[in-house]
Amino acid sequence: MKDASTVYAAGCALWRPEAHGHGVELALVHRPKWDDWSLPKGKLKRGETAETAARREVLEETGFRCVLGNSLPTVHYVDAYGRPKQVRYWAAQATEGRFTPNEEVDALEWLSPFLAVQRLSHERDTELVRILLAVLEAEGVAL
Repeated sequence: MKDASTVYAAGCALWRPEAHGHGVELALVHRPKWDDWSLPKGKLKRGETAETAARREVLEETGFRCVLGNSLPTVHYVDAYGRPKQVRYWAAQATEGRFTPNEEVDALEWLSPFLAVQRLSHERDTELVRILLAVLEAEGVAL
């Protein structure tokens, strides 16, 4: 049962094979409203499943479609307005797409895991990247 005071959201640790085939790149988005670098995520719409919201938010924020993989840990924190927030995450491989800046996200960067961890603004996101890398390694993806 959902708590009416909690903000429910979903997102992805979006990755793709590095262009030269030497590892993976992770997508980070810059949100000008908060001036931060984060993983793509957003609030669920009424009646929307977390999986559908995660795919939609990735497309809206990055311009890329994705294939959801393993579920990553759900993150709980208090948002900037003092509300409890719960975000479900998935590992997701990017498929086709192209980024176009918009009001919500003005920049997208594809970075190596090492650089992504340095760029992310929130420790909760860096922990998700570490877990993503362990999941990908267990699946045999070259890092």
